[in-house]
Amino acid sequence: MLFGPTPLEEARGAILAHTLRLPDRVLKKGTVLDAEAIAALRAARHREVVAARLESGDVPEDEAADRMANAMLRPLIARSRAATGRVNLLAETHGLLRVDAALIDRLNTLDESLTLATLADFTVVHPKDMLATLKVIPFAVPAPALQVAEAMLRGSPALTLHPFRPLKVGLVATELPGLKEKVIENGVEATRTRVEALAGSLLPAEHCAHETAAIAEALGRLRKAGAEMLLVLGASAVVDRRDVAPAGIIRAGGVIEHFGMPVDPGNLLCLGRIGETPAMVLPGCARSPKVNGFDWVLERLFAGIPVTPKSVMRMGVGGLLKEIETRPLPRGEAPRNAPAAAPRRPRRVAALVLAAGRSRRMAPLNKLMVTDRAGQAMVARVVDNALASRARPVLVVTGHERERVEDALAGRPVLMTHAEDYSEGLSASLKAGIAALPPDVEGVLVMLGDMPLVSPAMLDRIIAGFDPEEGRAIIQPTFRGKQGNPVLWGREFFEEILSITGDVGARHLTGRHADRLFNVEMADDGVLRDFDTADTLKGL
Repeated sequence: MLFGPTPLEEARGAILAHTLRLPDRVLKKGTVLDAEAIAALRAARHREVVAARLESGDVPEDEAADRMANAMLRPLIARSRAATGRVNLLAETHGLLRVDAALIDRLNTLDESLTLATLADFTVVHPKDMLATLKVIPFAVPAPALQVAEAMLRGSPALTLHPFRPLKVGLVATELPGLKEKVIENGVEATRTRVEALAGSLLPAEHCAHETAAIAEALGRLRKAGAEMLLVLGASAVVDRRDVAPAGIIRAGGVIEHFGMPVDPGNLLCLGRIGETPAMVLPGCARSPKVNGFDWVLERLFAGIPVTPKSVMRMGVGGLLKEIETRPLPRGEAPRNAPAAAPRRPRRVAALVLAAGRSRRMAPLNKLMVTDRAGQAMVARVVDNALASRARPVLVVTGHERERVEDALAGRPVLMTHAEDYSEGLSASLKAGIAALPPDVEGVLVMLGDMPLVSPAMLDRIIAGFDPEEGRAIIQPTFRGKQGNPVLWGREFFEEILSITGDVGARHLTGRHADRLFNVEMADDGVLRDFDTADTLKGL
């Protein structure tokens, strides 16, 4: 591939290296220059451009990314289309991701033009989650390097996705005098939450005395009830593989395969089985919903991945779960004046509430001014949700009945901007809001003033998905796969948004930038429900 300043006489068919703004058009980076583009460049008095010219044996970036992605496809793994040399690999189901780190290392050291970044091995993923992003760095790849990469990826799976199975789980909760009933209930509920999060179901828990015989009998009852996994949550921590709870598994006809694990919290896990049914004594930390070593074992078993003593012993790297970024040393060893490790800087995302519309479909009412039983206007509900989220600042665009909207929001810490040409449609208020955003904002949640059911938690979930460097520059909420609002846009799209005209928003841009789009699935339909007619308002 030839790269560098290229005279226009030699530029036909070359790939433009940098975006150029001409008086009557914009030629974007990656544009293949044709006769019309070259004529426009000449008219703008350009004599040369910085461009890439492919030579014999060069494979264009999108074709190379497309071929590598096809070589990576495996059951339950989907892919995006190739764009700007990038393809994202996506999950089609809820399960556990396995990553062949050695293979990916070999691929990434094959040629500097080819890169593959993935989630960590044994990551829990949900449908439509991004598993990996494949990026071709230059505009073309040498054909020999691409052929080797394809052969490597076809020969052995770089990624495999193991779906969670709907297992029935039996739990024995033992009791000792003085142990509060609330403690036992919390342990059962924490276990139920874990099991159901992995698509399983918890049978009615067996409560019994903290005695070997009682535990063995309870395990027997759970096996007869159809348990496909057996758990013992002891009233007292296990201190030896011959302790009361492990002995109960052995008395029930089982074996103890391993005691202890290099994960903290979770050290005192006891791994065994009765026949082919996994049986475990849980560490005391399993009463808490916080992540611990038991979660790692449970996820693998639900995904159908065998858990052996050796695999448990290999969990030490990354197994220190107790300490956090802001506490760099174990609490007992940290000096009082030890500097805290700097946490990752949160991205600054603003909320832009569009409240300029004329409510034509609900005339003569202004839907944004309709009040709830507490006398609060709909637009105030939307703004309060934004203020209760991580988004800052919250900017409200006014237009129709400007004074009424401002009065409804009086006293709230929001910024205001007015769309003078709001009558021209949605794009006018959208552009007014984008233009008024502070220069240090990295992204913006475009919120509609008639969607009061989008909660602060939903907004924070959308913000959490935003990571332009990882390819997640447009975040779109969905419910059961259906696209909703608000959409979060990275700053890189602000200029395009400012060029929109008419009574339309920016959603059509998601198709143009599908490689930068990331969907976040929501638990309920609040992201789909707007209230712009009298009939829909009755449902509110």
